[in-house]
Amino acid sequence: MKLLNKHKNLTTTKQHTKMAFVLMNNTNAFLVTLLLLSLSYIPLSFSTIQQDFVMCLVDNSDASFPMDSSFFTHDLNASSFKLALETSAQNLRYLMPSNPKPEFIFEPLYETHVQAAVLCAKKLKLHLRLRSGGHDYEGLSYVSEMETAFVIVDLSKLRQISVDIESNSAWVHAGASIGEVYYRIQEKSKIHGFPAGLCTSLGIGGHIIGGAYGSMMRKFGLGADNVLDARIVDADGKILNRAAMGEDVFWAIRGGGGGSFGVILAWKIKLVPVPEIVTVFTVTRTLEQDGTKLLYKWQQVADKLDEDLFIRVIIQPTSKTPKSKERTISTSYQGQFLGDANRLLQVMQRSFPQLGLTKKDCLETSWIKSVMYIAGFPSTAPSEALLDGKSLFKNYFKAKSDYVEEPIPVEGLEGLWEKLLEEDSPLTIWNPYGGMMAKIPETETPFPHRSGTLFKIQWLTLWQDGKTSEAKHMGWMREMYSYMEQYVSKSPRSAYVNYRDLDLGMNGKGSDAREWGNRYFKGNFERLVEIKAKFDPENFFRHEQSIPTELE
Repeated sequence: MKLLNKHKNLTTTKQHTKMAFVLMNNTNAFLVTLLLLSLSYIPLSFSTIQQDFVMCLVDNSDASFPMDSSFFTHDLNASSFKLALETSAQNLRYLMPSNPKPEFIFEPLYETHVQAAVLCAKKLKLHLRLRSGGHDYEGLSYVSEMETAFVIVDLSKLRQISVDIESNSAWVHAGASIGEVYYRIQEKSKIHGFPAGLCTSLGIGGHIIGGAYGSMMRKFGLGADNVLDARIVDADGKILNRAAMGEDVFWAIRGGGGGSFGVILAWKIKLVPVPEIVTVFTVTRTLEQDGTKLLYKWQQVADKLDEDLFIRVIIQPTSKTPKSKERTISTSYQGQFLGDANRLLQVMQRSFPQLGLTKKDCLETSWIKSVMYIAGFPSTAPSEALLDGKSLFKNYFKAKSDYVEEPIPVEGLEGLWEKLLEEDSPLTIWNPYGGMMAKIPETETPFPHRSGTLFKIQWLTLWQDGKTSEAKHMGWMREMYSYMEQYVSKSPRSAYVNYRDLDLGMNGKGSDAREWGNRYFKGNFERLVEIKAKFDPENFFRHEQSIPTELE
């Protein structure tokens, strides 16, 4: 038998591998596996695809796996399959009965399992969907509209984290959440951190491959800007590090979007210094409190503030009074400052006094607690809560994104308020750029939104009744997006790849890939296509908006 793990001196035969596969502690797994050893005794509930895939895994992996906790199929155990499919999925819109379901879900325990899964999917002509955290806004990590027979390789059990303070680095496996990474770093040092996501349940595999912005990006850049090495499985089932994959591929996976070049196994990240005291605050103003005028001013200064200061704005309708049904717009200025409150107040008085920030508004805390504050954890939650990895956000939703290069005028904001007040539960979050983001060239990584960008907008609309009102909310989002066209970036109207938006176009649907590719990557898109054509010429890794191997 030809084993995948070449670096080990293994002499295990095919029969030995099957025996190792059988000799497991779990009784249920033992019984199921015993049946699998002979195709004639495979349970009738297993389809031919499932049979062939499992036997192929046995043949091509040197590490055993317990069937009942690694392999999920609707036919064998519908409740376990449903739980495995839905646990990490964020957008309930893609979990409705009408959405295509995978043939099965495989959760690897070891890197060799991932290698085997790639080889077996390729051999059996199965389409793979890769999931680390399940946060894909259009469900592309767990739903396929373009391939009817597909399987999910879920990396959530590959979550080892090894922090080396002496070298200011850490190896983090793809299934680990951002929250886990933050916790393990602070476990070793209170003065080290990593500049990545605000949502702590994000899987770091897919997060970094799309760029990974966070509250320290104005100081240190994106998560992708702070990657030193990586381990991926290519379409031939080989594990490659930075040296083996080459600088072109290493460039492509740091911002080029997930599911195009291979399976991310792990990242080697560069740790950054953080102070012992970090200050956070939230100041809320409504339209009746000069909210429009204040937001117009924020647009003028947000990208020019001290690099230690990040102030985002969370905007949504709210009741004018606790008992009133009449609504207004709430603008909440949420900030993180890498320093103490006294220095923050000096910076604010000099640069943005209009917000009226006071000492009473400020909370001095540790870096890890500041992360939890921004993520929405209760103030009493211990840092260990980050290890849970569960999302605080599960909704039916549609999202879009924009980049703004000139302040939106007051009349534009007033028109936006009218649009927001038409919708039931809209939300928009404005994240400031500038600082280090403006200093890194837009060709340094595939992520091109750098100098000249004032801030990024995330648009969301949420609902709870599934298909019943979906058309209404989707229609509102598209109408609002059309209204904003005059106020945002142009040629192209840019978008963030980790806020995936299939409205921009899809592979195989008669649209030119440039229609969406240039929006996500600007001038970097053609280089991504060239790298894809050389590295994965058969287009094994693909989805509705994966990088194509050629342009028409």
